[in-house]
Amino acid sequence: MRVSIIAAVSADGFIAREHNELANWSSKEDKKLFVELTKRAGVMVMGGVTYRTIGRALPGRRNIVYSRTVINQEGIETTQEEPSALVWRLQKEGFSELAVCGGAAIYDMFLRAGVVTDVYLTIEPVFFGTGISLFKTPCDVRLTLAECKQLTPDVTLFHYTVQQKP
Repeated sequence: MRVSIIAAVSADGFIAREHNELANWSSKEDKKLFVELTKRAGVMVMGGVTYRTIGRALPGRRNIVYSRTVINQEGIETTQEEPSALVWRLQKEGFSELAVCGGAAIYDMFLRAGVVTDVYLTIEPVFFGTGISLFKTPCDVRLTLAECKQLTPDVTLFHYTVQQKP
């Protein structure tokens, strides 16, 4: 199963200035790419903080939120499963792709579980100086560049595949 991290990142490497920040700082091209990738996957997963910044289920795809409490909103499924168990369950249900959409704790959890196969990073032309890093804890993961694409003259998409450890 293809498991893809999808993130917009400032030029100095942050996914947000602070928790609960809306993604209104990223380009419309990044937002279009996000919709394209998550709809292609058919199912997306995010953490509770990311969900609260969006505030609703995104149409045209299955929305799974990691949360300790059930979110009673149509179109939202909550889970506390280990990433490998969730990936296995979704694969068993017929999905072949999963979009991991943040935030840092969720990116970290899926990367550490060893289930991530692809990383899509949109580099936005902005510096935050300080903020929330892509991952919460140090990691040592090797990537291979699969694609580099200019979304605008100032915004670049880097698509990497994760090198699996022998």
